[in-house]
Amino acid sequence: MQFTIQREALLKPLQLVAGVVERRQTLPVLSNVLLVVDGSTLSMTGTDLEVELVGRINLEEPAEAGEITVPARKLMDICKSLPDDVALSFKVEDNKAIIKAGRSRFTLATLPASDFPNVEDGPGSLSFAINQNKLRRLIERTSFAMAQQDVRYYLNGMLLEINKGQLRAVATDGHRMAMCTQDANIDYQERYQLIVPRKGILELARLLGEADDLVNIVLGTHHIRATTGDFTFTSKLVDGKFPDYERVLPRGGDKIVIAERQVLRNAFSRTAILSNEKYRGIRLMLSDALLKIQANNPEQEEAEEDIAVEYAGSALEIGFNVSYLLDVMNVLGSEQVKMILSDANSSALVQEAESDDSVYVVMPMRL
Repeated sequence: MQFTIQREALLKPLQLVAGVVERRQTLPVLSNVLLVVDGSTLSMTGTDLEVELVGRINLEEPAEAGEITVPARKLMDICKSLPDDVALSFKVEDNKAIIKAGRSRFTLATLPASDFPNVEDGPGSLSFAINQNKLRRLIERTSFAMAQQDVRYYLNGMLLEINKGQLRAVATDGHRMAMCTQDANIDYQERYQLIVPRKGILELARLLGEADDLVNIVLGTHHIRATTGDFTFTSKLVDGKFPDYERVLPRGGDKIVIAERQVLRNAFSRTAILSNEKYRGIRLMLSDALLKIQANNPEQEEAEEDIAVEYAGSALEIGFNVSYLLDVMNVLGSEQVKMILSDANSSALVQEAESDDSVYVVMPMRL
């Protein structure tokens, strides 16, 4: 096996593929990346048995076919350390990989390609194509609300739901919920739900571009597979039942506040400085056209800020975890946000003032 490639052409796909590979592995071959040369295509595969990513690169110079696995992290570090415009030649001799670039030469240990596991693909039961930027938007708008290492393992991931041609992403950690819906022209009229694990979602997001290019999605009983021009991503699904998120959406809130997003975000950031470091609680006090934000901490320090808002309802005092509110402000794109509240014990509904494709629910805090 032998090929020559420019450093730039190899580095970006290698970084994405190596991102899937875990540093600490039970099987030595799992810290390797599988390299396969077939005709004029080099494909690289990384996996942790849950998520698999295959990157494909067209080779411009003649190559000798073959397959081998080499340590992912070391190969990436070698590529990063080389000068920008250098060409790498790679060949396998006596079960060692020899990489030459300019005056540098590296010899890496290898393991046979036959040892490399592949994430099994069952037959796909539903497939569709969607613009990469739409799918990316769904993930970026909601992924911050996924749980991390929660015992309710089905919360450590994201619900993707197809319903009446729309694709919806929902994430919750039990304290807040994020939901985003996009028209996707999917020819499937019933409701179809699956939970993609946290790592799968984050790796998929790294893969998606800003452009209108399509990504092809295949959904199986235990897997989701996404294919773009240069990559094929496969992830196992979480086997579990996601909570009924529609029951969590607060209904009938009669107190509607409209505020400038940037002003609100900056005020939350400033008052958060003097909130309790552990609980991060702040108090919102609403009165006519005014929102007062207060925070204090066990050291008896206080922060207070007044903001002019559009509000004409009755007075209300309610507490929130400021980190949850800031997370929402950071992903919204509009200039104005709308908060819908009902009383001090009910969750707040937050969305963009002009659009309701992204909806956020934040539970209140007793302060």
